[in-house]
Amino acid sequence: MRLRVSAVQYHLHTIDSFEAFAAQVEHYIRTADEFGSEYVLFPEFMTTQLMSIPDESGKARSIDALPEFTDAYLELFKGLAARYNMYIIGGTHVIRTSEGKLLNAAHLFMPDGTVGVQPKLHITPTEVTEWNMGAGDGLAVFDTPKGRIAMLTCYDIEFPEIVRMARAKGADIIFCPSCTDDRQGFYRVRYCAHARTIENQIYIVTTGTVGSLPTVDFMRLNYGQAAVLTPNDIPFPPRGIMVEGEINGDMIVTADLDLSLLYEVRERGSVTTWRDRRTDLYTDWK
Repeated sequence: MRLRVSAVQYHLHTIDSFEAFAAQVEHYIRTADEFGSEYVLFPEFMTTQLMSIPDESGKARSIDALPEFTDAYLELFKGLAARYNMYIIGGTHVIRTSEGKLLNAAHLFMPDGTVGVQPKLHITPTEVTEWNMGAGDGLAVFDTPKGRIAMLTCYDIEFPEIVRMARAKGADIIFCPSCTDDRQGFYRVRYCAHARTIENQIYIVTTGTVGSLPTVDFMRLNYGQAAVLTPNDIPFPPRGIMVEGEINGDMIVTADLDLSLLYEVRERGSVTTWRDRRTDLYTDWK
């Protein structure tokens, strides 16, 4: 089974309306459609761009105002997924639960109108102390015509256990939307994503925000790069990088994923890390 994926290095800049946000999103979708992509990944916290829209007093909005855009966000991406017949991971958007809890949630938009939601499971200190974010409570995997996928956001990929759970549930591809403001944060996520491909013999598609939001606290700087990462074995590129973007560029990267290669290396690769895990010594997910 083969599928074509694109990852968007989404450029954050100040806007003055939701319509401007929608036009930018569709620009990337149309570009991915021209490349024949079937799955498109946007980065974490892409909708913080909406916080730059001035409120009634002319100031940027707070994180508490972001859930007010949820209905418009869902309508936009559901319409694009149907119109372009794509599976779109719409980055993450901050939603509010019925109990008033803020969650940073990845959304999968399917062409038939179905929306899968995966809240971020591990929350960074800044998300907790500055934005009062809560953590999600469970891991979901999603069946699509081209394979079973999972969405793990940024900090999540730094925890081997949760990726092992996704693989045990049958996920072959992890989509990892990310948002980092400096090199250290970027490379933490990137190096951990490489490790997870080796440990679990899976593909990881990742991307981050680029550009800046000068009026939005904690989004003033971004350091990002999209990449499609593979296990390090003979059928794949030697560095485990199928494609990557230019750091901090406004662009899209695209690659074809062949799931049969994953199945091949799991059975008779140079190493068989998934098969050789020692569940007699450490707990495996059941």
